[in-house]
Amino acid sequence: MYFIKTPALLKWFYPEVVWKMPEEGNGIYLTFDDGPIPVITPWVLDILDEYHAKATFFCVGENVKKYPEIYEEIKRRGHAIGNHTFKHISGWKTPKVKYLEDVALAGQYIETNLFRPPYGKMTKAQIREISKTHKLIYWDVLSGDFDKSMEYKKCLKKLKQKTEAGSIVVFHDSHKSDRILKQVLPEILDHWQHAGFQFKTIEF
Repeated sequence: MYFIKTPALLKWFYPEVVWKMPEEGNGIYLTFDDGPIPVITPWVLDILDEYHAKATFFCVGENVKKYPEIYEEIKRRGHAIGNHTFKHISGWKTPKVKYLEDVALAGQYIETNLFRPPYGKMTKAQIREISKTHKLIYWDVLSGDFDKSMEYKKCLKKLKQKTEAGSIVVFHDSHKSDRILKQVLPEILDHWQHAGFQFKTIEF
């Protein structure tokens, strides 16, 4: 189970993390998790260029090591970068020391002060430690592009309804999200652009 719009109670329980950005300037903050992946990430970059949109890519260290040229292209095109661990591990299933080691290993390949945990799952102890060196970026709108049962029109409708100024929106440049992403991304970018939103990178 997951929420398209992050509940207020969850935000209250984890005040240490960033759920949403300031609303000034009608900005929204697109984020892409799990890349870089051949074919998929370059396609995302090209679509973003079409709409003059900037985004923040939370990269998996293992993928950056495999595909450094795609990682460099993300940066070359003016997008921001975040650490998404090295092995895409769950904080709830990984002891603190091992989790911190994995994040540090990813940091050898990804230069950034932004971090997002895979699945959004971290323990309070992990949050305390990682927040000493990184800004923890969560989200307030989850696209659901990874959900194989999600219909593209439903995904599009939810994104239109739930996104507002300051929203941090999660997509995935990954194989599991490829089908929905290729249908939804061009249409929702066009909708948001006509709605007057500005596409901004996350920076702290």
